[in-house]
Amino acid sequence: MGVKVLVRIRTTTNFAPDMIECSLDDNTIKIHTKRDQRKEAVNNQHSDWMFKVDGILHDVPQEVMYAAVAKKAVASTINGFSSTIMCYGQTGAGKTHTMTGATEKYEYRGIIPRAIQQIFKEVEEQADLALTVYVSYLEIYNETLYDLLSTMSDSSTPDTQMIIVEDNHGVRIKGLSIHMVSTEEDALNYLFEGETNRIIASHTMNKSSSRSHCIFTIYVETRWRQTAEVKYLTSKLNLVDLAGSERLGKTGSEGQVMREAMYINKSLSFLEQTIIALGDSKRGHIPFRQSKLTHALKDSIGGTCNTILVANIYGEASQIDETLSTLRFASRMKCIPAEPVANIYTDPMKLIHKLQNDIQVLQDELAMYNILGNRRQVSYETLTANQIRDIKAQICRYLEGTVDEINTGLLNSEESQVGELMGEGFGIGLAPTSAKAKKLKVKKSKDIAGTTKKDRPPVSGKDAEMLQQPKDSAQDVSPKPTGSRVIMASIIDSVRSESIGKMEEARPTTPPGRSEIFDMFKAEKGSEINRILIENKRILIEKKANMKDLTDRINNVKEEIDITNRSLNIKKRERHVQGEYKNEHDEPVVDEDEFNLIIQLKDLKRQYRCDFNALRDLRVEVQYCQRLVDQCRLRLLTEFEIWYNESFLTADDTQQVPQGDSIRRGLVPFSRMTALEEDDKEKFQRLQQEILMECPESVSFYRARMKLQQRQNYTRAMNQPQPITIHKKPGMITPSIKNKPPTSLQCS
Repeated sequence: MGVKVLVRIRTTTNFAPDMIECSLDDNTIKIHTKRDQRKEAVNNQHSDWMFKVDGILHDVPQEVMYAAVAKKAVASTINGFSSTIMCYGQTGAGKTHTMTGATEKYEYRGIIPRAIQQIFKEVEEQADLALTVYVSYLEIYNETLYDLLSTMSDSSTPDTQMIIVEDNHGVRIKGLSIHMVSTEEDALNYLFEGETNRIIASHTMNKSSSRSHCIFTIYVETRWRQTAEVKYLTSKLNLVDLAGSERLGKTGSEGQVMREAMYINKSLSFLEQTIIALGDSKRGHIPFRQSKLTHALKDSIGGTCNTILVANIYGEASQIDETLSTLRFASRMKCIPAEPVANIYTDPMKLIHKLQNDIQVLQDELAMYNILGNRRQVSYETLTANQIRDIKAQICRYLEGTVDEINTGLLNSEESQVGELMGEGFGIGLAPTSAKAKKLKVKKSKDIAGTTKKDRPPVSGKDAEMLQQPKDSAQDVSPKPTGSRVIMASIIDSVRSESIGKMEEARPTTPPGRSEIFDMFKAEKGSEINRILIENKRILIEKKANMKDLTDRINNVKEEIDITNRSLNIKKRERHVQGEYKNEHDEPVVDEDEFNLIIQLKDLKRQYRCDFNALRDLRVEVQYCQRLVDQCRLRLLTEFEIWYNESFLTADDTQQVPQGDSIRRGLVPFSRMTALEEDDKEKFQRLQQEILMECPESVSFYRARMKLQQRQNYTRAMNQPQPITIHKKPGMITPSIKNKPPTSLQCS
């Protein structure tokens, strides 16, 4: 078994089929170049090449690419097998798109986000295993190591200089922060944060060219939930996004970008030399220490590590030289031997505890054997200082000839005897209570119970009913809503008539403030409208809570459907392996377990469809209730303005009451309704609910992207220059204050 190599061809409209010939049947790529047709020119160079690979990916989506490249390797990570997935190719060939993907759309995710999702799915499905996941993100820029996660708040060593060290467990980066993650969303947060810290530049062949090599590592520690198990598994998944090789004549790089390209090409050359040395079985020395990249990947290329290479190439005729160079590197990579081995370790503390328990069990067995054999009492505990001194004295007397033999009974009558109950050692147990004592105890308990019952004061019938009544049986006395469409014409007419009556009274010379009088209006004249608004808000909150519960239930049903599908697929594979039996109608015969899974899957799908239809109807109700709340709020403000103008303003400023409105509870004409804009939180919740029904697995991805945008907005706001304070002279009025409009009433 060797390194697995796959070739991914970038999608382009100028693909050259006459120069690049792909054979998907035998996974071969043939390259044809044209000879120099100039006269009197001798050209003995090869014009045809053929490369054998393990897979060709041409015009395939990200999901198909991940299944072919990384799915099996990621699944083996939980079983203790370390893996490395590396993307290699020229600049602009699609390495970063393959490894990381894009955050604009869920379907555009690359290998890293999909591997994170797969690992946490495995964590949820493994009931007998306890898995712990850690992540780190390393960048190698101009032969210098950088921690892309040092900007996170939980990073312990943000400014520590990093060096590569080797120990018994392999190669590690001293000073690189390693973060524990418990959910998929946490891991994606670290990934997106690291992506924003990467160094990129623009040139003629790539607008967002990576100027560094990046290694995103996922560490998985697998332990069995049984406490007696002392072994555990460790593995790491290295996801390497290499910077692309560049030709300065094509990219047109200058200055700092040209200097970065020189470092990139130099490190890639050292990587190729290391690959050639690993493929040669006669080489005794492998030049891992030539560059930081090869040194960091010393234990991650070949050997006991499962290694996969994705060679990204262009399909255009103008890039045929770089394509040929990439395929040569891929063919050399296939020569590296690799035999993955699980990383199994022993927990020393659990091993000590297990050995102590084994010793205690053996001591108990020996003590029981001695008791059943009527042997002398022997202690198997650790000898005390007095016992050691007694043994030494007996040995001295034996050597002097005073005694004929040494007494091996170490326990005297004053010390602990076998069978007594102590904090340690073996104990037979206490003798049972005698029958006489039991009778006395029962009689005493009866006397106490009789006395207690006799002395207890009698309880009246009303008190007995209160004692029997449960605490949670209290009914809600709050008034129930009579619906959202109660006619309000009479209420509004009464408010208007009283407002008109106010006009006959003398108005104050200075009207009161709107904010002060608005609470009085809600408590008196507009109390009915305010009550209806409160009821509509309560109905809206209840509808939203029901929609959230229904969404959670649909997600649970979807998870059960996925689990049942996996179990059914396992049963089908077992049936295919064991051989299928068909009836007279040429239909396969299934066993009872598989039949029950099929019935269960049908029931779950039926329930999913019913709940989905209910959620769709409930969403319409929520939208309608939200519209009612907005209309009631607008009606309350409108009536307040009319009442305020008629009560406190002069006749010239009095506004005419609009006529001809048919008012219903919570409704106003659509022409007078203003739309209330959603804030960011409400908009995100609405979008999340819509996306959740389309693809429930994408919630973690979009939440992580939302948190990234919030951090970027916060950083951008903090980096803005602070406004300059202007000190004004007394009596001066600035234009901003002079032209400032009067404040208006704000009510929600």
